[in-house]
Amino acid sequence: MDDRTIMENLLLTTKGACDLYMHGTIESPTPNVHQTFNTALNSELCMQGDIYQQMSQKGWYTTDQANQQQINQVKQKYSATF
Repeated sequence: MDDRTIMENLLLTTKGACDLYMHGTIESPTPNVHQTFNTALNSELCMQGDIYQQMSQKGWYTTDQANQQQINQVKQKYSATF
């Protein structure tokens, strides 16, 4: 398994953990449980950001810039539904 595959797997795993911690935070029954999940979520989000930065620096995770026309079209499309 190469480094890129390992990093992709780590990123997917941290994204999954973020999802679980977010739901735990939202559905927590007490303030202590809420705070515990929220702390774990924030820690996991930082880890996810670090992994993304490493992958981005190596060119393994690229994003496309949306032009303003595309942004306006999407805004117009969804603003009409609300």
